[in-house]
Amino acid sequence: MRVYILSDVHIKFTHSSPEEQARHDRILSFLKSLVGKADLLVLNGDIFDLWAEWRFSLIKQYFPALKLLADVVESGCKIVYVSGNHDFWFGDFFTKYLGAELHDSSYGFDADGKRILISHGDLFTLNDTRYKIFRRLVRSPFVRKIFSILHPDLALSLGNKLSRTSSVKRIAKSSHKARVAGLELFARKQIQAGKYDYVIMGHSHNPVLIPIGEGFYANGGDWLRHNSFITIIDGKLELCQYQTD
Repeated sequence: MRVYILSDVHIKFTHSSPEEQARHDRILSFLKSLVGKADLLVLNGDIFDLWAEWRFSLIKQYFPALKLLADVVESGCKIVYVSGNHDFWFGDFFTKYLGAELHDSSYGFDADGKRILISHGDLFTLNDTRYKIFRRLVRSPFVRKIFSILHPDLALSLGNKLSRTSSVKRIAKSSHKARVAGLELFARKQIQAGKYDYVIMGHSHNPVLIPIGEGFYANGGDWLRHNSFITIIDGKLELCQYQTD
């Protein structure tokens, strides 16, 4: 089985600089490379810097990426989407029109004799109470209802501010390391308890592959600096970096 796991791409609906446009083009190139190559693509949160949909509307700037995801599906690949801290206001687009499977916090499955758990990871950070309160608030039915009845232009303006609020703030490297240590701690407990062989997360934006006993904790990193992703091919886990010609 050929599994690809991608997180923290942060596709934006505004391209404010040549560098951002180049990053967007690189993401599209990677998605195009998956056509006919993958059996399972897991989108492990924060693929879009902000996801929103209305009853009859989508964000048109996402069309190139969505078109390529449709091409990936049509080539025989299943898509599973695990929500992150930037993309969680899902309607029926991914399930109805792409046939994707949605998961709110984690996705577990078996492949080639390996038990695998995938989660974005924002639930497992340490000393991050303020974010977790914010997470509960913005995911509430009340906030989502208010957002859905606003004109898309106004809603996206507000949503963009919320997106920046939910981002990892510029904090000292030592503080950030201590905060995201919770991801590895959670993975270590799952593997040492014999529940999973591989635990894969995102959110920290730091690509890592750490052996734990007979298993591994892996983090897919991001596409803001690393262009990194994870593959599990015939049961073998690898941390990879995408490079264009």
